[in-house]
Amino acid sequence: MYKALTITALFVSLAIGTQAQQDTVSKESTPPPADSLAFRKRSFFPLPVLGYSQEKGLEIGAAMLYSFYTDNKNPDITTRNSTLNLIPAVTTESQFKIDLKANIWTRGNTWHYKGNLRYHNFPLYFFGIGNETRHDDRSLLNNTRYKAQFEAERRITGHFYAGASLLYQNDSYSSKDDKGIYNTMSLVGKEGGHVTFIGLTGIFDNRDNQNYTRKGWWLRLNAAYAPSFVSSEPLFKLEAQGAHFISLSPKSTLGLNGVFNSLQGDRLPFYLLPEMGNDNMMRGYYTGRYRDQNYLAGQAEYRYLIDPKMHIKIWFVDIRPKFALAAFAGAGSVFNNHNFALNGFKPSLGGGIRYFYDENAKLTIRIDYAVGEKRDGESRQKGLYLSLAEAF
Repeated sequence: MYKALTITALFVSLAIGTQAQQDTVSKESTPPPADSLAFRKRSFFPLPVLGYSQEKGLEIGAAMLYSFYTDNKNPDITTRNSTLNLIPAVTTESQFKIDLKANIWTRGNTWHYKGNLRYHNFPLYFFGIGNETRHDDRSLLNNTRYKAQFEAERRITGHFYAGASLLYQNDSYSSKDDKGIYNTMSLVGKEGGHVTFIGLTGIFDNRDNQNYTRKGWWLRLNAAYAPSFVSSEPLFKLEAQGAHFISLSPKSTLGLNGVFNSLQGDRLPFYLLPEMGNDNMMRGYYTGRYRDQNYLAGQAEYRYLIDPKMHIKIWFVDIRPKFALAAFAGAGSVFNNHNFALNGFKPSLGGGIRYFYDENAKLTIRIDYAVGEKRDGESRQKGLYLSLAEAF
């Protein structure tokens, strides 16, 4: 069972993150209303992380998020904050990963751009394919991945956006030992391959805030095709996501979230099959413990805001802390085109706490603990997550 220990220098990070938020459009002794242009800030938040696992050894890394606005010269109160997120990490086993994500909104949210550049040379566990894989069958694999992903959407009318997406990914795989199911299975793309998905996207988005949403809808549909002349196999994929938020009281919010991913083609590389489990959906499951042609999952999360009305000022630390508590429950399943069954859905339950390190943009750091199913002869599946931003 994968086990990891995460140690975070929270107080130092909070101090640095708060100190970095001093660049405002105008400075006032009394904070202006939340919908005022004068309240907009740039912020930088570094989150140092120390981890350990048997397959990686000691891991040293950081998560750094920079939040800003693209229209400072000609500001619009409706413009959402843009973010850059950089996550580098190294291990004592000479492994490395670096992940750069961009989420850019232009003035008035007319255009929305997203990008992701990633390289990693990290081991992972492969458990097989399907919804009933066994822990004792797992194989430890070497995986090297190059990934470049870009999306652009333009507002068409009202809250509707339309755009295009491009994804290139190159993977190589090899077994680190002779144990487990990997060496006995006949898999498409067993040693890796490359894929280039070209897609179209449609979005409906009327959320009041993209980071800590209190009310509104967010719906996204992406259909993409990978032609054979730029991919190892010709493939088609469909991704549908949705979220709805209900403000129950001034401090409490109910969020509903669903996702459906599907990969279609005559020959499906195992490493591109939709996977269940991460820090956003189906928390408590090792990513890829269950994978198959289709993935369907949903969750509900209740969030309660806590504002202690405190002012902490010690040396360069000057914060007014605000928190939120969360409880969530979900269910999900992977299946091929012919074996969907309601009794295949697995549970995900947990809770956590959020700290607002940029109150105006409603940017949070969250800690979640989740549990999943307990299979016969195995320990209950579970996970502890330390992340920047909300799960959805």
